[in-house]
Amino acid sequence: MLKSLVEAVTRATDGMEESVTYTTVVEGVTLLRSDHERSPNLVIYRPAICVVLQGSKRTLFGDLDFFCGPGEAVLVGIAAPGLGRVIQASPSEPYLGIVLEIDMATLREVLEEVEAPVATDDTVRSGIFRVDFSAELADCALRLVRLADTPRAIPMLAPAIMREICYWLLTGPDAAEVCRLARLSGPTRAIVDSIRVLRERFAEPLRVDELARAANMSPSAFHLRFKALTATSPLQFQKQLRLHEARRLLMKGEANVEAAAFQVGYVSPSQFSREYSRTFGFPPKRDSVLAATLR
Repeated sequence: MLKSLVEAVTRATDGMEESVTYTTVVEGVTLLRSDHERSPNLVIYRPAICVVLQGSKRTLFGDLDFFCGPGEAVLVGIAAPGLGRVIQASPSEPYLGIVLEIDMATLREVLEEVEAPVATDDTVRSGIFRVDFSAELADCALRLVRLADTPRAIPMLAPAIMREICYWLLTGPDAAEVCRLARLSGPTRAIVDSIRVLRERFAEPLRVDELARAANMSPSAFHLRFKALTATSPLQFQKQLRLHEARRLLMKGEANVEAAAFQVGYVSPSQFSREYSRTFGFPPKRDSVLAATLR
C-alpha cells in the first residue's frame, strides 16, 4: 500500500514548480516533496497526521524530537509550532510526504459512535505523538490523493474518507491517546484554550499568570501542564509563533528586519536577530535579501 501511495504522490507532484508543500484540491490534504535536503523551517501545525512516504525528515516540537522515515507518522493533535527539516532527499529519490488534517469536531462525532477507551484520570498527556500508519490509514490516504483526478466526486466522497480516518485512529493501537485528545476535558481543555489565546495575541507581552488565572490554575501548575501537552514552555511557544510570523513578513517582502521584529513583539532587533539565527541557522537579513531578489 505504501508503494502505491508513493507512486500516486510522485505522479501528483511531477513537473510542479520546486517547492515543499503542495495544496491539493481535496480540502485537508497537503502533499510534500523535495528533491534535496532543506534547512529548518518553522511551521504552525493544525491537528493532522503527518506521514513520511519516502526519504526522511526530522521535526522538533519543543523537547520532542521526531525522526521519521518511510511509513512513519506523527499525530499533531493541537495547534503547535514545529521546526522541520528534510534530511534525506535527492532528485532520483525525492523526499515525499503527506499531511492529512484532522477535524476535531468530526473526531468527536465518530468517538460517540465507537467503543473507545475511557480515560481514568485528567492527566495532561502530550498532544503530539507517533501513531501507527496502518494499511487502513494508507488506503484512506491513497483514495484521497486519487480523488484529485475526479473533482466532482470530492464533495461526496472526501468527508466519508476523513470520517474513516478518524475511525481507524480511534480503534487502532493508539486509540487511548487519540480518544483523550478528542475528549479535551479538564486541564487539557483549559490548556488548549490558552493556546488559542497565545496564537491570537502572540505579539503582546506574555502574562503567564493571566493565562493561569483564566485556566483556573496556579502559574506553576499551568506551566507544567502547558509543557506536558505542547513539549514547550508558554514563553518558547510564543517565541516560535513570533519567529514564524516574522519570517513570513520577510519572505513576502512586507517588512524589513527591524520592522518585522517590532511587528511581532520584539523590543530589541538584536535579540530578534539572535533568536532568528538560532532557530533557522542564518540571520533574518538573508531572508530579506532573498525575498528582494525574487520580486
